[in-house]
Amino acid sequence: MRFFRDIKKYWRYIIYAGQSELKAEVANSYLNWLWWIIEPLCFMLIYAFVFGTLFGSQIEHIQIFVYIGITMWDFFNRMITSSVTIVRHNKSIVSKVYIPKYMLIFVKMYVNAFKLVIAFILLFFMVIATGVSITWYMLWIVPILLIMFLLSFALGTFLLHFGVYVDDLANVVKIVLRMLFYLTGIFYDLEGRLQNVMSAHMASVIGKINPMAFLINCMRNVVMYGSAPNYKYLLIWTVIGLVLAAGGVRLVYKNENSYVKVI
Repeated sequence: MRFFRDIKKYWRYIIYAGQSELKAEVANSYLNWLWWIIEPLCFMLIYAFVFGTLFGSQIEHIQIFVYIGITMWDFFNRMITSSVTIVRHNKSIVSKVYIPKYMLIFVKMYVNAFKLVIAFILLFFMVIATGVSITWYMLWIVPILLIMFLLSFALGTFLLHFGVYVDDLANVVKIVLRMLFYLTGIFYDLEGRLQNVMSAHMASVIGKINPMAFLINCMRNVVMYGSAPNYKYLLIWTVIGLVLAAGGVRLVYKNENSYVKVI
């Protein structure tokens, strides 16, 4: 109940701080907010050219396939990376006024979700331009993204806490994320590649226990192939996310008064 009371109390701060960060990010840029479209689009073109042309990928609509992976991974990567040092980077705020420290994660989520929405608007036009069929399964885009937000917040609360006490955690997280990037199937069919070295059942299991690989695959299914996501595992990851989020928020509440002393 304390969590929901704090959300109600500080939601204006989340919006104001998020908007301020967005404005500051493009304040000195000639292209301004266009960079939020150009960046994922350029990465998509690069990976699509490398894996679609140079390596001869047979994946249909490789541009959309890669674009979905990049945009979702970029959100997750930004959230996890920033959560580790978020208290230290906001020392001037947390040392002067009280604010539940996980609110800083919500600010980052507001910023990155805003960029993600722009990217998915562009995805909609790409779907139309490439002739991909539009089906009612695309309504699952929103629940899939919400589950990704939940898992990002849940993991972020734990990284926020331990990042205050362990300076080297940021470097460890970068290494883990780099490894996870290549195990998520951003620009190739993960389960298809795994089936070359193991059974189809094991490949399917591995593709589901990696939450980002699973969610990206679900997003590709509903957008590109007009098929249903895996409802069972969506529910499982939702429950896992809720449990982790509850534990992370409880951990932050219990220890946040000592964060200022440490930093």
